[in-house]
Parts: sequence; C-alpha cells; structure tokens
Amino acid sequence: MAPAANKVSGFYREGNAWFTTASLPTDINLVVDGVYFHLHKFPLISKCSKIAKIIEEMQDSKEGTLATALEEFPGGADAFLLVAKYCYSGRVEFTARNVVMIYCAADYLEMTEEYGEGNLVSLAEGFLHKTVLRNWKDCILALHSCEPVIHRADKLHIISKCSNALSVMVCTDPSLFGWPMLMYGSLQSPGGSILWNGINTGAKIESIESDWWFEDVSYLCVPLFERLIKTMEGKGIRPEILAGAIMYYSRKHLPGLGRWHVEQTSKTRTVASFSMTPATIDQKVLLESVVKLLPEKKGKSFCRFLLGALRVALILGVNHTCQETLERRIGLQLDLATLDGLLIPSYSDSDTLYNTDCVEQMIHYFLSSGQNLSSISPSSANQENSLSRQLRKVAKLVDSYIAEVASDVNLKPGKLHSLARSLPESSRTLHDGLYRAIDIYLKVITDTLKFHHWLHYFYPINVFVTISGKYIEMAKPHSFFLKGTHPP
Repeated sequence: MAPAANKVSGFYREGNAWFTTASLPTDINLVVDGVYFHLHKFPLISKCSKIAKIIEEMQDSKEGTLATALEEFPGGADAFLLVAKYCYSGRVEFTARNVVMIYCAADYLEMTEEYGEGNLVSLAEGFLHKTVLRNWKDCILALHSCEPVIHRADKLHIISKCSNALSVMVCTDPSLFGWPMLMYGSLQSPGGSILWNGINTGAKIESIESDWWFEDVSYLCVPLFERLIKTMEGKGIRPEILAGAIMYYSRKHLPGLGRWHVEQTSKTRTVASFSMTPATIDQKVLLESVVKLLPEKKGKSFCRFLLGALRVALILGVNHTCQETLERRIGLQLDLATLDGLLIPSYSDSDTLYNTDCVEQMIHYFLSSGQNLSSISPSSANQENSLSRQLRKVAKLVDSYIAEVASDVNLKPGKLHSLARSLPESSRTLHDGLYRAIDIYLKVITDTLKFHHWLHYFYPINVFVTISGKYIEMAKPHSFFLKGTHPP
C-alpha cells in the first residue's frame, strides 16, 4: 500500500500507475499518455458515454479485467485524473487554469447532459461563462491554457469566447471589471465622455494609457495571440493600439529586435502574466505571422521596427512573401527611415558587407507608391509639394547610404551605378552627396581594370572628383575624360 502522503481524494500513485483507495478489486485498466489507471467500470460508465461504448465493445470479445488506451487524450494523464475523481466523487474543483483542460477532456469522453444530468461538460461550460469570462485575469489564464488542447478548444469555441471577452474588456468601461482598463477605442463621445450602450455616461477618461494589457497577452503562443489580435481588430480597437501590442509581443520573443526599440516613458502593467509560463515560440513562424497581423501604419518608430524586423527576417530565412511584404511596407514610408536602419548586413554567402538588393527594392516601392506616399492626407493643393519634399528627403538618405556602402571593396561598380540611378534626376537639387559617395568608392579601387569598369558605368553622370593618383573632372555635361594618372 502506498504511504498516506501519496493518497489524494481516494487516489494514490505507485510508480507510473494510479490506484483508488476503494477495497473492491479494479476491473478496468486505462492507459493515458503512458500512465496506467486501475479503476472500476461502474463509476466511469455512469458518467462517460465514450468509456461505456468501449467497455461494451470489449466485453463482447473477452472476460476479466479490461484494458485499453485512450489515444490523444486532451490534457493528458493530469486531465484524466481530474475526470476520474469526478466520476468517483461527483465533485470537481474548477480553476481558471484547469477549466479548459477539464472541458476538453469531458468532451472527449462524451460526458454530456444527454448522457447524465449535471454532467461534467455542462459544469465546465457553466464555470467558464459565469466566472472565467467575466474576469480579465481568469480569462487570460484560461486562454493561455488552451495551447496544449488548441484544436479541441477551438472546436468547442472556447478560444473565440475568451478572445471576445478579452477584447470587450480592453475597450469597455473599466469599472465593470475591477481593473483600470484605460483604452476606450470608439466607446467615447466627441466630448471625451465614456459611452455605454451608446449612452453618454458623463464620466471622463482620466488616463490615455492603453498598453496595460500588452504584457499579459505576450505570454500567449503565436496561434492564440493571432486569434486574439484578429478578434480585437474586428471589435474596432484602434490600429495603432494593436500595432503597439504586436510590436511588444515581437520584441519579447525576438531578441534581435531590442536594438530597434524606442524606449517608452510609461510603465507597462501586468495583471496575470506573473503567474503564467511563457509560451515556447518558433521565431520564424512568429515573424511570418506578425507581418501579416501588422496594420497599415506609418511613423518613425513603426518604420524603425519594420527595419529591425527585416534584419531578423533575413537571419531566420523567412519565406519570400514575408520578406517582400516588409520591404514594401518600409518602402512606402522610406522618407521616415534612418541611415543606420538601411545598413542591413549581408547574411548570405555574398562577398559584400551590406544587402543593397533590399534597399533597391525599398526605393522601388517608394517610387511606385505614387500619391500614397504621404502619411497624412494633404489637400490637393499641397500634395505635390509634400511628395516633392519626401522625394528629396529619400534622395538625401540614399546618397548617404551609397557613401556608406561605397567603402566596401567588394561592391561591384554595376551595383553602385544601379543605386545611384534608382531615383529620378529631379529628386536631387544638389549632387554633393552623390559626388562624395563616388569619391569614396574611387579611393577603394586599387586595380586599373576595375577603375575603367567603373568609368564605363558612370560615364553619363555629372561629377567632379579628385583622388590620389587619378584625376577625373567634368569637361561638359554627361561626359568625362581622364586627365592624368599621376598628380601634377
């Protein structure tokens, strides 16, 4: 007999097997995830339709103690132990952590109201609706616990119910939920008062903080986080708030994004995450999912995040669609990018230091975006000036970029030429930046053959450069001549 300390609620464990404390000999052995349960048929068949069917089929074939395995049991041996205790005692202690597991296990065993009045499925469902879905902490804990039983939890609509409840709590009157939920979204009157069911309550919002929930949802696995964000989007939560949550989640699970984070002044609070275990995340899957979730948004900090995400994407080797999407979204706001953000190292087998192909793609998307370049919708009278300013800003940025990559001895003349020609001539009022870039490039050219290769590419460009050992000056527009190979 097992020691008394090992006996819990009429069950005790010996090695890899569970036994009941009942004096009657057991007549059925069930195996769940390699753990053996030596039980009695009657308590099980009184509650579990599935086990009753299994026993009925097995009794037709042989007599004595029956033995069978419950394959792919949701929640594993821990969940089955809770169900077995319920079958023997008629009692179960629900918590926010175990209700989803018990609910799924009861559904697997067909413990429905049709089979037995007040059965476990209805009890679990009742606890979920009356307790869990009304409280932020319990609801986030329950959603977090869906990960190991995600398919059955989805089938039972547990994920959608939790996601809907959390979304409502994020954007509804905080006094109803006992926690300072400070983001009201569209539930706000033009005068700033809180609206409840369309009625002006007269209460004023005391704080504009909206990131209090970011830390809690960051503990969810990628599929659950994705479902929650999509539900929130459907509820009308502002895109900039969702973008903030997505960026917070990404930075937490992708350490490489830390450098591209602009520190915020407000402190992010947490309600439930202190008692949750972080999900195990596949970084590549995370990034590919996050890129799809990100709303169409523009801004300096957002552009910086996208540039950091592109670097991580190239390291992880994400699919082509993900990389292309990042390049396009950066390109659409290239005027908000910084030089250090564009200096993306070449992570492939390329001999060059920097990935210039990505930058060329961004420039292409910037130029092809047309009137959608502006992050603000200017009037038709000002739009052309706004676009011109953005174009000149990008030209200055690109010239600075060329000057930085020009010091790479492995950079091919054709690539430098392609970068210089990537923007229209009208984008530059002055060519000083381009002259400086070409001057830097010439200084790293050591062999004459490469120099003449460069001259072939840059013949049409109006430049004046002076370097030690070689002098080239503009004779007339769009022409060059080699003045000498030695200093005068």
